[in-house]
Amino acid sequence: MDAAGFLTDLERKPEVLDALAQVVERGDFAPELPDVTGPILLVGMGSSAYAAGVAAARLRSHGVVASAELASSRLLPPADPALTVVAISASGGSRETLDAIGRYTGRSRVVALTNVVGSALTEGADCVWPMLAGTEVGGVACRSFQHTLAALMTLETVVTGGHVTSAVTLRGAAEAAADLLDRRHDWLRATADLLAGPDGVAVVAPAHRFSSAQQSSLMVREGPRRPAVACETGDWSHVDVYLTRTQDYRMLLLPGSPYEPELLRWTAERGSTVVSVGAEVSGASGFVRYRNDADDDVRLLSETMVAELVAHAWWAAA
Repeated sequence: MDAAGFLTDLERKPEVLDALAQVVERGDFAPELPDVTGPILLVGMGSSAYAAGVAAARLRSHGVVASAELASSRLLPPADPALTVVAISASGGSRETLDAIGRYTGRSRVVALTNVVGSALTEGADCVWPMLAGTEVGGVACRSFQHTLAALMTLETVVTGGHVTSAVTLRGAAEAAADLLDRRHDWLRATADLLAGPDGVAVVAPAHRFSSAQQSSLMVREGPRRPAVACETGDWSHVDVYLTRTQDYRMLLLPGSPYEPELLRWTAERGSTVVSVGAEVSGASGFVRYRNDADDDVRLLSETMVAELVAHAWWAAA
C-alpha cells in the first residue's frame, strides 16, 4: 500500500464516478444481470461485506428475501436452484470468497461482482459484473467500495422495479466528492486535529448507512494504522457510551438517526469531541458539509471521503 497512490485514487473519485453515471445512463452497467426472482445471498469480506450488509437490509425493506454473510462463515445457507449468490471481491481473488462460491457453482446462480474481469472469481460464474472502478494504485479499496455500493443499489433497482440508483444520484455523489476535494484546505486540517486523540477514533452512523462507519474506520486502521471502531448510532448508547468516561473520546458522527439526541447528551456531559459530517449537530466541536449532503443516497456513496482524506493526512504525516 502507498499513501501517495491512495490520494491519487481519492482524487480520481469524481471522474470515475461520473464515468459510471454515463454507463448507468446508457443502461449498460448490468446488461447481463439475470432475472432475479428468488432469494438473494451476498457474500464477501472486508469492504465488500460492509457494502453487502447495507444492501441486503435495503432489499429486505422492500420485502425481498436477502441476506449478507461473511464469505468465511461456516454457517452459509445451502445451495438451491432458486438462490442467487452475489459474490463480491474487488480483486477477484479473496480466498474466503472463492471458497464460499465453490459450494454454489453449478447448484445456484452465481453473480461475480468484481473490479478485475478475468480474475479467479469469474471462473464458473453465471454472470460477471464489472465494478468499473478503475485500478486503485494505492492498494486500498476506496473507489471499489463506492462502486460496490452503486452496483448493489442497481441490483436493488432491478429486483424491486424502483428507481433507486440513477445517473442523477451518481452524478450527485461525484459532485459531493469533488466539493470535498476542492475545499479540503478549508476543513481537513481542523478535522484531522480534532479527531487525533490518544485513544483512537470512533465512527458512528445510522443502521441504514452503517457501511459508511465500517469503511471509514477501516481506512483509519488500514492506512495510518491508528485505532478506529465503527458503531451504529442507536446501539452506541448501549455498547460504546462507557468509553466516554475513561477515554479521550473522539467521534466522527455521520448524522441521520433519530437516536442522535441521546448520544449527543452523553458526549456533551462527558466532554467528548464530536465532528459531524453532512449536517451541523448541536454540541459538535466541528462539522464538514458538502454538496448534495441532504440526499441520503448521496451520503451513502460519498461520506466516507472525509475519513479517507483524514486517514491519508495522518498516513502521509507518519
